[in-house]
Amino acid sequence: MSEERKLMVLRAIVQDYVQTSEPVGSKALVDRHHLGVSAATVRNDMAQLEEEGLIHAPHTSAGRVPTDAGYRVFVDRLSQLKPLSAGERRAISQFLEGAVDLDDVVDRTVRLLAGLTRQVAVMQYPSLTRSTVRHIELVPVGAAHLMVILIVNTGRVEQRVVEARNLPTGTEGEQLVARLRSSLNDLAAGVPFTVATTQLRRLVEDASADEQPIVEAIVSALSDALVEEREERVVLAGQANLARSGGDFATSIAPILEALEEHVVLLRLLGQLGDDPDAVSVRIGSENPVTGLQTTSLVSMGYGSGLERVASLGVLGPTRMDYPTTMASVRAVARYVSQILDENQNG
Repeated sequence: MSEERKLMVLRAIVQDYVQTSEPVGSKALVDRHHLGVSAATVRNDMAQLEEEGLIHAPHTSAGRVPTDAGYRVFVDRLSQLKPLSAGERRAISQFLEGAVDLDDVVDRTVRLLAGLTRQVAVMQYPSLTRSTVRHIELVPVGAAHLMVILIVNTGRVEQRVVEARNLPTGTEGEQLVARLRSSLNDLAAGVPFTVATTQLRRLVEDASADEQPIVEAIVSALSDALVEEREERVVLAGQANLARSGGDFATSIAPILEALEEHVVLLRLLGQLGDDPDAVSVRIGSENPVTGLQTTSLVSMGYGSGLERVASLGVLGPTRMDYPTTMASVRAVARYVSQILDENQNG
């Protein structure tokens, strides 16, 4: 038996089952696909595939459907993903390019992915613990306050207003603010924020008695920004798409919805990507360690600025999904989000 032909038969079964949701028989395969062999040969190939655990027969039908292992072989044999059309790429670009800040990027991204794939979209928020400081700005507000603005490489902007009652007036005050701004950025710009916090404490220790209250207030405000953002977050969209796939789940979608409520679980799954930051990760059915998600597949990819992956995004849906299109969509969106973060960092 030709191994290559057997894989052609498996690919045809996956494609037909994804498209029709009906178990696939040998006659249908011969009628719909140019396999170049008889129905009897296809039946033999299907028997071999079933023996290998790649397809199985639902008890109500003479046709066959792929198993999780069958989907895995199909996904692993995808030599390349079909690139999205120019129109699809343009639609992604236009939808995301209007985002005003990181929150808007995340919100638009999950809605876009859910719409493109008709699955549940999930996106991990880049936390400050994984990020580096791009710039710290100080802006006097009135006579007795300073606005501390932290700009992060992911595009996030944090603002705090601190008291600065000892701030001198006039040129002397302007010079002090400029000097503090320069010292803050010399110590922190380009440094992981968790490290920068420790380094910034040196400014407090080195400050003169007159300046120490102001420096302490600024450094404390920056430390507070880290503490507030330390918790990892995940954003979802398109949960209603599960209802459209209700027939794909053996019992109900309730266990899946319950699992999706556990954001810690999703963060752990999204964090388990492979070593290649430019590869799409596919976790199929029983490969998911979470009981409630073992009738689903998760297609995900890391995103970030430069070579650094700061977080992940992806889609979750029934194992009977259009893997090539879903993988191509996830990859295109992840790359575009990375491009936005690069522009934010270098802009």
